[in-house]
Amino acid sequence: MQGQTAKLTVFQSDALPFFSPAVNADLLPVGAEYTVFPGFCDVHVHFREPGFSYKETIRTGSLAAARGGYTDVCTMPNLSPVPDSPTHLQEQLDIIDRDAVIRVHPYGAITVNEKGETLADLTGMAKDVIAFSDDGRGVQSEEMMREAMLRAKSLYKIVAAHCEDNSLLRDGYIHDGVYAKTHGHKGICSESEWKPIERDLRLAKETGCAYHVCHISAKESVALIRRAKREGVDVTCETAPHYLLLDETDLQEDGRFKMNPPLRGQADREALLEGLTDGTIDMIATDHAPHSAEEKAKGLQGSAFGVVGLETAFPALYTGLVKTGILSLEKLIELMAVNPRRRFGIPLGGAYTVWNLNESFPVDPAAFLSKGRATPFEGMTFYGRGYLTAADGKIVYQQ
Repeated sequence: MQGQTAKLTVFQSDALPFFSPAVNADLLPVGAEYTVFPGFCDVHVHFREPGFSYKETIRTGSLAAARGGYTDVCTMPNLSPVPDSPTHLQEQLDIIDRDAVIRVHPYGAITVNEKGETLADLTGMAKDVIAFSDDGRGVQSEEMMREAMLRAKSLYKIVAAHCEDNSLLRDGYIHDGVYAKTHGHKGICSESEWKPIERDLRLAKETGCAYHVCHISAKESVALIRRAKREGVDVTCETAPHYLLLDETDLQEDGRFKMNPPLRGQADREALLEGLTDGTIDMIATDHAPHSAEEKAKGLQGSAFGVVGLETAFPALYTGLVKTGILSLEKLIELMAVNPRRRFGIPLGGAYTVWNLNESFPVDPAAFLSKGRATPFEGMTFYGRGYLTAADGKIVYQQ
């Protein structure tokens, strides 16, 4: 109606005492209430470019991120070429400069070609990367990880580890639990995750390196990190929405339920939720990992590992954790926007995102801006629809 504008509430938190974005309410439909949040920050995404642009590109990935309320994302280095030197990294930086609609912060690899054999040129890449990781592969050698931590510490950079002991995988592809046993699938044991975390925590304590654990999924991982924090180890960790909202009882014979690490047992999910509430788990990252439809159409055994998550993360978590009373809205925003920035040194810079928390919608992958369509949340109904995202003083998404 003439003269009316949308009703806006700016989210306030003790963690963000000076958050006061200049939002133009005239850009939003009238007759609804909207909440303005700080731009979300995801420290673990895969945009697949250079090398695998048929799965995702910097442009499609950043558009999907903007739609999901993200204004900063950190891209993992399992690319072609792997960013293991300034020259290889520059290929990705050039695409980011040309095509990204939000701020994209690349990781540099820990080892050359992520093979775990030779340390990458950490010194040469340090000024242009957010941190170092061999994500997608665990660093198998203790000596290599120690060397990486020492070098990263000297450069004031974080080592972010994909923790996976290859000797314990035994060709598994879902959690080694009840579903695997009753449906004839090969399982991935939790020890393959928590054993490398145990090793790395010892190395982080020894070297003083800033250490971050990627996508934890097992109750033992939560316990180890909780204890290490009490001992003063400089460690943070992340988990993902699907590990918080789903477990092996939700599995279906469909590739959209296959990710690495896998959905684990109910006790694991409960431990993750406890880790969120007591501060053991510092942040939530999506591990947005798009693949082609063909790569995800081969069931649990044959499909590629990975699901997409940028466009569903906040609605899924708001619906599943905040509306159910498990987390406060303030805590969720800390996990999605505040803590990731604090740990990785990513400024907010006035970035914001505007949501109608009262509006519900069914998850329809066909409508995604990401090239990836595989999500375990397909068909579910969530509350919270994003209407506007702005970064660096300009609108990067508008419903």
